[in-house]
Amino acid sequence: MADFAAHATGVEGLQAVSGRSAHCFPRHTHDDFGIGLVVDGGQRSASGRGQVEAGPGNVITVNPGEVHDGTPIRGEPREWHMFYLSPSLIDEIGAGLDVGSATAVEFHHPVMADRQAARTFGAAWQTLVGGGPSPPSPLAAEETLLTCLHGCLGRRQHSDGTPGNPSRIARLRSMIDDDVLGDHSLQRLAEEAGLSRFQTLRAFARATGFTPHAYLLERRTQLARRLILGGNPLADAAAASGFSDQSHMTRAFRKRYGLTPAAAQSAACAAIPFKT
Repeated sequence: MADFAAHATGVEGLQAVSGRSAHCFPRHTHDDFGIGLVVDGGQRSASGRGQVEAGPGNVITVNPGEVHDGTPIRGEPREWHMFYLSPSLIDEIGAGLDVGSATAVEFHHPVMADRQAARTFGAAWQTLVGGGPSPPSPLAAEETLLTCLHGCLGRRQHSDGTPGNPSRIARLRSMIDDDVLGDHSLQRLAEEAGLSRFQTLRAFARATGFTPHAYLLERRTQLARRLILGGNPLADAAAASGFSDQSHMTRAFRKRYGLTPAAAQSAACAAIPFKT
């Protein structure tokens, strides 16, 4: 019995599909680039690099037009998640990685036993598919796709080469600090820093411990906390600190502080003022 599901990603040109099946896929091709992760079980398949075998934790890739098939090992169901990226989306991401257009991008490893690549895929899946009822922000989506694609292309094609200029990152932090409610994009930040998008992502994370999106979320959560402890209604605090809605603020707040905004506000209201 086959069980397949398509998931909304909120990103144009990006399809997400998950499956659990013992189905034997015949030889076929895709128009898109494919990046996936085997969650359980395993399969053997023909690929552009010959016969390969993938098991749990392996990242799998396929190029447009590449003939491949898929047979479950021992006939048992295997489970996997898969992203399909259109060539136009790869053009956009590739520009951020300085690898040019989709015609210059090629996956050389149909199966990768690479824990880091698996982690970046898992993070991308969580952000784009399993992150909550609201789609991710454009900044979060771009960050995760850049990181995921870089991990699958490998270090062979391009090194980091990020210039170590702290003043560039200080400017970017100031841009975010001065406009916490702003709709910041990685492209705008990269232009300000004079770096590629991926160089900006790496340099910012190296200097601050956060990606630009994570830093923006941190600053918004800090602002929300000040408003909440100041007695503002939770919905108003969410809107005033740049969150899409109150539930989004609650998830970020609880992750950061370990309790809900309502609990924090109740505790603050119950506190006894110190008197001399």
